[in-house]
Amino acid sequence: MTVIRLLDGSKVYLHGVIDNFSRRILAWHVALHNRAEGTATVLMQAVKGSMAATTPMLVVDGGSENYNSAVDELIGEGSLRRVLAQTEIRFSNSMIEAFWRSLKHQWLFLNTLDSKAAVERLVAFFVDAHNSQLPHSAFDGQTPDEMYFGVGETIPEELAEARQQAVQARLESNRAMSCGICPRSNPPPPA
Repeated sequence: MTVIRLLDGSKVYLHGVIDNFSRRILAWHVALHNRAEGTATVLMQAVKGSMAATTPMLVVDGGSENYNSAVDELIGEGSLRRVLAQTEIRFSNSMIEAFWRSLKHQWLFLNTLDSKAAVERLVAFFVDAHNSQLPHSAFDGQTPDEMYFGVGETIPEELAEARQQAVQARLESNRAMSCGICPRSNPPPPA
């Protein structure tokens, strides 16, 4: 959960779940109040849409949004297995924290945040772009959706080939230019 301050000084609370492998945002929810139900709601959405073959592991920090009766009920039902980041496991919850930072500083804070509806509209746009359009450097150009659904295996090779073609085209274009003063010469290609 992260807090977003609106122009009038009030706050909205953005809950979200990220898949640590693919960096895909699985579910999110904007609430006017910081209540346990907000986290439980977004966790239930993520579990329902999950492709996990086993009980998903929920990596959380020690915040009250993650340790409350509503989330405890989901854990008790066996829907999730909760582990405390950097205590019960050596991993951290840095994936979602990095996403919050990008969302806020590269998008939300550049827009007018005057209502919950505005925040929801802006978050929806950013999450869609993050999941389906923005390639991730950790995946050699694949998007989080392509990683999550396993449909982008050929993208790294396609991008490598396109880069090589662009380099060749740039070399040919630069070698073909002449200012008219300098004699045109065709040096041998680099070895």
